[in-house]
Amino acid sequence: MKIRTALRSFALISLVVLSFFILPLFLGGLGGCGQSQEEANLITATVTRVVDGDTAYVNTGGRSEKVRFIGVDAPENTREVEPYGKEAAAYTTKQLLGKKVWLELDAQERDKYGRLLAYVWLAPPNNDSETEVRAKMLNARLLLEGYAQVMTVPPNVKYADLFVKLQREAREAGKECHLEKKKGVV
Repeated sequence: MKIRTALRSFALISLVVLSFFILPLFLGGLGGCGQSQEEANLITATVTRVVDGDTAYVNTGGRSEKVRFIGVDAPENTREVEPYGKEAAAYTTKQLLGKKVWLELDAQERDKYGRLLAYVWLAPPNNDSETEVRAKMLNARLLLEGYAQVMTVPPNVKYADLFVKLQREAREAGKECHLEKKKGVV
């Protein structure tokens, strides 16, 4: 009888410990541990190589991943060098190479080529507001600086409307997207 009571007490204590201390770690961390909810949903990586203006290789915990930036299309600088391709690649290289980044995934994790699809944050965002996107997201910076144009591919549309707005602002500021210049759409 004493053994049965002791086992019940042990089971109850174990359940309490699991509920209050261990389970929250699997569900996004304990409050006050220095990690925001936004940051908890990000993949931390280091950029090891830039392919062109909208694609790079990153290292995520010992694993190499080719990342295609969601929502933007920069001129090619690989097999075929398109006008402004070198400039877009140089801009992305300056912003990313060797640096720590935070990758935010959307609805579809990979494209048909197996590349990881992500929004690339230069610093962890506090939230997903327009102010944070403008200040910290490389995808947005590429649009604002005119090195890329909007390319929306559903279902990855979280920032699609904002990206259209940022591209419009770039045009109005005289930083027309280089792809449009290349295609003669200016």
